Amino acid sequence: MATEPVVYGGSARPPRGDYSRGGVVLADYTCPQNYAAYTPADHETYRLLYARQSRLLPGLACDEFIAALPSLGASSHIPRFDDINERLVKATGWQVVAVPGLIPEVPFFTLLANRKFPVTDWIRKPDEFDYIVEPDVFHDLFGHVPLLFNPVFADHMQAYGAGGLKAHSLGACEQLARLYWYTIEFGLIQQKDGLRAYGAGILSSSGELVHAIKSAEPKRIALDLLRCMRTRYNIDSYQQTYFVIDSFQQLFDMTAPDFAPLYAQLKQNTLDQPFLSKNCP
Repeated sequence: MATEPVVYGGSARPPRGDYSRGGVVLADYTCPQNYAAYTPADHETYRLLYARQSRLLPGLACDEFIAALPSLGASSHIPRFDDINERLVKATGWQVVAVPGLIPEVPFFTLLANRKFPVTDWIRKPDEFDYIVEPDVFHDLFGHVPLLFNPVFADHMQAYGAGGLKAHSLGACEQLARLYWYTIEFGLIQQKDGLRAYGAGILSSSGELVHAIKSAEPKRIALDLLRCMRTRYNIDSYQQTYFVIDSFQQLFDMTAPDFAPLYAQLKQNTLDQPFLSKNCP
């Protein structure tokens, strides 16, 4: 592919991804899930990651995520995307599609706008068990896909994709990427019984999940779109600030209006907030 994916967050480690695949990667960056290429060690890594994360979920993950997680299927091996799609299409009209790694903005937004979620099809190596700098199949499936079974969240994701295409035409992708980071990847939700995580980057990380909910160190503030889109982030450390919503309906309603006035306001005030994260082991 001629176009390299854009990464806005600060990081000392470059992303990886095989975008050639012998010509099987299509123009939209999707590719077949090469299920036969997974080794027994790959399936075992997935099983161990799933077991560790699922044990941590009670009291830390939002109710909607916990309720939807079984829809991924068996936890003993990497699922076949086609099997997940049989259930997901019936639930919300979404499907997962395989990609070789991070993909550029326009293909990413286009897939979301068409209710297709791109899932990296390779899995981390055993020495990356506790942390990997970019999404792998475990992060994408375990972290993102369960909430696509929730109708309100699924509609929000499609609307985000459509909004992303407009942001690209307005030169505002970096600002919109920050909203994705602080909500879809690292968002918190206030339930009646306490604060819970719904962001995929939190839910797929054992350290970040505990840090986001239980640590006294980070700030937790109500979601403010302008502040969120002004705030830069690092991609390879725990977050120091989290944005909190009251419900997925609130998130959908807040992000439904035309963002063009917000982008104009952000351009007038070009001073970004500093990186709101800290280096943690």
